Amino acid sequence: MTVAPSALHITSDFDSGNIQVLDASNPLHVRLAIKPDTRSAHFQWFHFKVDGLQIGQTHRFELSNASQSSYNKAWDGYQAVASYDHENWFRVPTEFDGTALTFSLKAEQPQVWFAYFEPYSRARHDELIKNALQWSGCEVLAVGKSVEGRDIPLLRKGTGGCHKRKIWIIAQQHPGEHMAEWFMQGILERLEQGSDPQLRKLLDFADLYLIPNMNPDGAFHGHLRTNANGQDLNRAWQHTERDVSPEVFFALEQMKLHGVDLFLDIHGDEEIPYVFTAGCEGNPSYTKRQATLEERFRSHLSKLTPDFQTEHGYTRDEPGQANMTLACNSVGDRFGCLSLTLEMPFKDHNNAPDPITGWSGKRSMQLGKSVLSTLSDMVRELR
Repeated sequence: MTVAPSALHITSDFDSGNIQVLDASNPLHVRLAIKPDTRSAHFQWFHFKVDGLQIGQTHRFELSNASQSSYNKAWDGYQAVASYDHENWFRVPTEFDGTALTFSLKAEQPQVWFAYFEPYSRARHDELIKNALQWSGCEVLAVGKSVEGRDIPLLRKGTGGCHKRKIWIIAQQHPGEHMAEWFMQGILERLEQGSDPQLRKLLDFADLYLIPNMNPDGAFHGHLRTNANGQDLNRAWQHTERDVSPEVFFALEQMKLHGVDLFLDIHGDEEIPYVFTAGCEGNPSYTKRQATLEERFRSHLSKLTPDFQTEHGYTRDEPGQANMTLACNSVGDRFGCLSLTLEMPFKDHNNAPDPITGWSGKRSMQLGKSVLSTLSDMVRELR
């Protein structure tokens, strides 16, 4: 006698959760849809929990609207992530047929979480800030507010001396790009190592200004691209409105107050299976000095770690053709500094693949630590 599998309980009613259940009548093949960002048509991020799995049975989950997502070409070669404990994540077999994305799991436990990428929760963020103050020697220099009133702490590591270079690193303007805050955790963890000679050199010459999460509302609501107003923050840097994008307004006001000698904007890219940077070569004000610094950064980091490369990335802008609403271009133009967008993959780094995790939170953290070595090597050349 064959025992029919029991009904599944599927929920996304938690921090960064996103899913809509269309048809769960067949527990072995469930039809789902990704919900769009609030006040926006963007969608791609998903994160949900399933209870009631039958151990030893293979369950399939179909995202029926995947072909309509913001980056539908990104599903080719992509594998969803799963976790039995919401801590240790692994990739699961995933297929895209041009319409729906379907992933499967042979259940080892009765409950599991699925996500587009390893999520970084608000609770973890709060712990990160606490540890940054207690163990990394940072101070909360200022606190901005999101549209819905969530705190956006600006951390500073350093003395604030007028002779110091000002290095800015911000992350997760696009809330679905959770690898960005994992990257920031790596930076803050390395700052705990007071005996690190490379860090000592860096901090002798520079202060670090860090915003670990620029878009807490979007991250909490399971958005892909936008804040609670439906605004893409990385398209709000040229003409910033306090009521529409208070998150960017806060960051810019602090930059004007303290100055910027280097700017890194940390992101994740849905389509490209590599880690890479994009510069501001299309800016009208772009200089040879900025070009030299960009090359120095890329060359050093690519030699330091196989998790960075310079062959694959975005098409370079023609001179004078930059999109000035982007943070990288706007900050590079306003402050005449080295300004880069750093992108990590939702998939894997094809030059250094990991068949179990793909690109992951742990690898994002390690990249953040490596970037500090590159900054240490070139800090005296920033001005």
